[in-house]
Amino acid sequence: MPIAVGMIETKSFPAVVEAADAMVKAARVTLVGYEKIGSARVTVIVRGDVSEVQASIAAGVDSANRVNGGEVLSTHIIARPHENLEYVLPIRYTEAVEQFRV
Repeated sequence: MPIAVGMIETKSFPAVVEAADAMVKAARVTLVGYEKIGSARVTVIVRGDVSEVQASIAAGVDSANRVNGGEVLSTHIIARPHENLEYVLPIRYTEAVEQFRV
């Protein structure tokens, strides 16, 4: 089972919360974190099977766009990220989210 990383960047915190909620409800993914980038930009990151991450990104984009003032700036999915990325970027599973893994 190939594991993927999915990301959605929005222009407001309420939009990213709505997106994250929709993502974990729509597919079997684990929310591994979020990053505040500045200028009201926030990115939410999920991990899971490639097809599940694709479904969660689609649901997250739809939900974030429904938020008043919410705007999706970008999305991206990386299938089978190299293990080196997991040690440098905030995309790996942590003890805090281990209980939510499928």
